[in-house]
Amino acid sequence: VVVDSGAGARSDEVLAIVRDLSSQPIRFVINTSANRAHVGGNAVIAAAGTVLGGRGGRGGAPAEVAGVRGGAARLAHENVLLRMSAPQGQVAPFAEGFWPTEGFIDIKNLYLNGEAIQVTHQPAAHSDGDSLVFFRRSDVIVTGALVDTTRFPVIDVEAGGTVQGVIDALNRLVQLAVPPTPLVWQEGGTQVVPGKGHVLEQADLVEYRDMVTIVRDVVAELVRQGMTLEQVKAAAPAGGYATRYGSDPAWTTDMFVEAVFQTLPRGDARGDARGGAR
Repeated sequence: VVVDSGAGARSDEVLAIVRDLSSQPIRFVINTSANRAHVGGNAVIAAAGTVLGGRGGRGGAPAEVAGVRGGAARLAHENVLLRMSAPQGQVAPFAEGFWPTEGFIDIKNLYLNGEAIQVTHQPAAHSDGDSLVFFRRSDVIVTGALVDTTRFPVIDVEAGGTVQGVIDALNRLVQLAVPPTPLVWQEGGTQVVPGKGHVLEQADLVEYRDMVTIVRDVVAELVRQGMTLEQVKAAAPAGGYATRYGSDPAWTTDMFVEAVFQTLPRGDARGDARGGAR
């Protein structure tokens, strides 16, 4: 199982690493979103794999898998396919060889290599098609674009992303990740692999979640005071975190603040940050 295929430029390196780790063929490529940096290698990585079971294999392959046209199945939330394809007569953002071949709505369970794998949709977070991938026996969670330790979380407003959805997803991650209790001074517990950056533990997730929640709450208060977007930006609601998370020119502090401003729930501008460990 490969989670996210990368941008595509280094697919050969990815395949070489996979072959070093296992002689077994790739059966599934799981996409956590339609982000180009996560699906750009789909065609090459999947083509190097094999459909699970194949037609007439032991026990038969599920109909949804057996219909795949060669290579590994490409699994993602159904909104990922909608984002990567286009109605007939229009030009799709990606060629058909990159599209998911198997979709799901809320949750998809797999059992491969003696391990339960849960793929869970996180609605309206970074986008409308984000998923978490939880390898239960290994105690590893892959977050995709929902977590990026090098910058503020990207909220793709045009693709259905919202700040509350990001917070909800981070709360879910905090609940799933188990710290090394009772030996909390030692490293260990659930390992969380972000879309970019270093591997996290639960305490790191709590810190990241709290950062997003604090910025959301400050922006919400400024909105309640009647401030415009430009006034909110000038107030620097994320200023305390800009040095650590705001150095990426592709996703600046102002861009993050604008996305928070645009996607705040109107009415009760502040959502619910509860649900995770403190």
